[in-house]
Amino acid sequence: MDTVGELLRQWRHRRGLSQLDLAIAADVSARHVSLVETGRSRPSADMVLRLADQLQVPLRDRNRLLLAAGFAPRYGQRPLDDAALSAARDAVRRVLHAHEPYPALVFDRRWNIVMTNRAVEPFFAGVAPDLLRPPVNLVRLGLDPRGLAPLVVNLGDVRAVFRTRISRQLATAPDPELTALYEELLAPAAGDTPGDRVDADVVIPMILRVAGRELRMFSTITTFGTPMDITLDEVAIESYYPADAASAAYFTQ
Repeated sequence: MDTVGELLRQWRHRRGLSQLDLAIAADVSARHVSLVETGRSRPSADMVLRLADQLQVPLRDRNRLLLAAGFAPRYGQRPLDDAALSAARDAVRRVLHAHEPYPALVFDRRWNIVMTNRAVEPFFAGVAPDLLRPPVNLVRLGLDPRGLAPLVVNLGDVRAVFRTRISRQLATAPDPELTALYEELLAPAAGDTPGDRVDADVVIPMILRVAGRELRMFSTITTFGTPMDITLDEVAIESYYPADAASAAYFTQ
């Protein structure tokens, strides 16, 4: 098992910081950071969390740092349907419902869909049943020929967006299962070319062909601020908006 000093050094390198950079950000001496990383000084739990906060370490990995330093984990992990998360769950449901008639969904750190609003359901009508067995993975659902891929006009662009987002996510916090998903569906193949670019003034839309109509959509991501539970730290709400009046009319009708 890696020591707390080795883990902190890995996170520091991942963030591209020197020991002095981290020391200044955490308001400690560079010598103390060096002593912690080399194992010559045993940090307190508060010091571990102070350094982890400056390194933007996810809550799941902060627990690992605490364990490596000999302390109990600080952050719990409960399923979203746990009674302790009822207020957060109700807030998510309100956001999903308020976004109707436009689609919105919640996914976890591995892009498994946790919740959706009613506007999402019609798009699943032609999806192969095995792709809809829990956990339903948003990336696989979007790119599989038996999923939503036949509806996506600019599939190359959508794949490129997924690739960029998950690459950044892995750079922030490595995860073996997410890495496997990336290699399965998103790793560039020999001779791979980007998708055809579409005209967009602000964002690259996702273009769906549904019932002979082209729907142009873009999305935003919402996360919880200052969560203290791992589940809430790792879920995100993706809300889709129409990119033009014709697409808006499709949903409002």
